[in-house]
Amino acid sequence: MWLRRQKRQVKLEARLTVPRMSATNPTRIPDLARAHFKANPYPLYARLRAEAPVCRTRFLGRRAWLITRYDDVLMVLREQRIVKDWPPVTHWIHFVSRPVTRHMLNRDDSDHVRLRKLAHHVFNTALIEQWHNRIQRICDELLDNLERRYKVDLIQHFALPLPLTVMGELVGIAKADRKVFHKRSRTSLSAATIAGVLRAVPDQKLLAFQIRKLIKNRRRNPRDDLVTALVKAEEAGDRLTEDELVATIFFLLLAGYETTVSLIGAGALALMQHPHERERFVLDSSINESAIEELLRYTSPLDVATQRFAREDMKINSVSIARGDALLAVLGSANRDETQFPDPNTLNLGRTPNRHVALGQGVHFCLGAPLARLNGQIALTSLFRRFSKLRLAEPQSLRWRKSLFIRGLETLPVCLDGD
Repeated sequence: MWLRRQKRQVKLEARLTVPRMSATNPTRIPDLARAHFKANPYPLYARLRAEAPVCRTRFLGRRAWLITRYDDVLMVLREQRIVKDWPPVTHWIHFVSRPVTRHMLNRDDSDHVRLRKLAHHVFNTALIEQWHNRIQRICDELLDNLERRYKVDLIQHFALPLPLTVMGELVGIAKADRKVFHKRSRTSLSAATIAGVLRAVPDQKLLAFQIRKLIKNRRRNPRDDLVTALVKAEEAGDRLTEDELVATIFFLLLAGYETTVSLIGAGALALMQHPHERERFVLDSSINESAIEELLRYTSPLDVATQRFAREDMKINSVSIARGDALLAVLGSANRDETQFPDPNTLNLGRTPNRHVALGQGVHFCLGAPLARLNGQIALTSLFRRFSKLRLAEPQSLRWRKSLFIRGLETLPVCLDGD
């Protein structure tokens, strides 16, 4: 009976749309998960900020709100009255997707603190910094393989394999299994409707089985990798349960590479489209850190933060939000808010201050942020210094991913020689 109800809801919720821009403007807003929309969502975001900064929509079969202004987004990300886990909505997701959804990103209060401490014990800045030289070697090997080619898809041959290899080695996933993991995990990232959640279940079950085998192997044969460290991790006498281990490993894999794939791809595209900033990036090493922060702001790899729910009745920007309503904080809009960033649609690699929210804020700030920054900086610096004439091969053939949450390129055809 429950499944029949969900199937009926699928028919009503074929795609995420906003019925009206405002009460007086009947213009319909396109599906925010469409690949075509992701190519340039910023004009619409500017309209929303100006006309309907808290805009009604639907998400997973219930009322939801798109939050687009910087200050409001920051509040949603930090507010204790807003939670990640809302049983009237999430209980069925956890039921059908168990155990991969029961990770720290979907937990609140003491459960979240406990899981984050245990994960941070092994996935921290000090560990990531030790990988600097290894990341550079992997990057150089990938670029060496491109030397003999004239035209390549930069996503498939560089932006994806670099962070996927790094994360695979960190976690301890065999080389032959990494692409399989990537293929199966993509359905979870695209699950923004009830239909999408149900479509992701088979892949999630296979991934959970694969991760359980990995955990079992590390219990018998410990190695110097994250899975072994998580199996042994303790914080005040606490340990991760088997299901928590599976969910945490699944989450760390996604957090450790997905944002980086989009950052490298969209960052490379932005630099090719802005020759002056590209020249600064290659010649002036003093802006390396600010450049990555600006590319994170400008491209916003995580376009929409994963769902949150109002724990109680509240108001956001004078709009009444009911207890249990879903809230979708649009990071890509907040990062282009003209009240926070001068000339927000201009790429300025020396921008300072740069208080972007590309990696989130508050207690759910991205655990993989240090790795994303390091991967992005090494990858983009090495790429443009190696191929000084890198250019788009077929601008009209750029394809963006279909996803509500992620803004990333599916393909990025480039010519390595500018002639």
